[in-house]
Amino acid sequence: MSCKMNSLSPPIPCKFYTKKPKLRRRNTVFFSFSSSGKQQKRVSTSTSIETPTTEAYTVSFKTEKGCKLGISRYPDFEYDAEGGKGTGVGAKVTENPANNDLPVSFDLETLYIPPLTSSNTKFLGLPLPPFLKIDVVPEAFQGSINQESGKVDLEFKAKFLFSAGSLYKAPPLLVKTVLTSEESKGTMKSGRGKRLDKEGKCRLVGVATIDPIDDFLMNSFLGLPTECFADLNAVISISSSS
Repeated sequence: MSCKMNSLSPPIPCKFYTKKPKLRRRNTVFFSFSSSGKQQKRVSTSTSIETPTTEAYTVSFKTEKGCKLGISRYPDFEYDAEGGKGTGVGAKVTENPANNDLPVSFDLETLYIPPLTSSNTKFLGLPLPPFLKIDVVPEAFQGSINQESGKVDLEFKAKFLFSAGSLYKAPPLLVKTVLTSEESKGTMKSGRGKRLDKEGKCRLVGVATIDPIDDFLMNSFLGLPTECFADLNAVISISSSS
């Protein structure tokens, strides 16, 4: 399967603070020698090196209802991802105000994406069978957020674990994509997201290619290799840590 996330309280406006850059002093000593090899002169210079000052931010991510997940030739799953959440950090160089991209990285220990079950996922208008479950185990979630334009690009990597009760558990399906507020397009699947608004709401989409795994049943059923698609409603909140 494929996927991603959304939901949260109103974001706290970010403020940029002007800090005096820290200076680091470097001393350089030069020596000159006569033709006889004896030292004649010692010249010492001192140079001040500017160390860039960064502003730290706390970033919160939540997923909401109204998400979709698609794989292979099958119709999309309707996925209620409400309850998904994660916390990360961002850092920005304050001496470069022209660059509004905020690099962010989420802590995997805090990142949670609800599993797909009969209670939150529908296929062709019907709930998934009660015994079917798809767990999502994130392995990476990082990228950049432009606080002025609202553009979001977050690299997402996760393992999807299919199971049917205690009778069947498939090897992990590895999904790697960029969840973006822009357009994501593959050969089979495509979609367009929505940029971050003043309330922190956005729609993130991503297309990924899933390679075959060591499981004949899953390879045949999904037609691996194939593409998967995630369409997630999310809320991102950014606040200054200072």
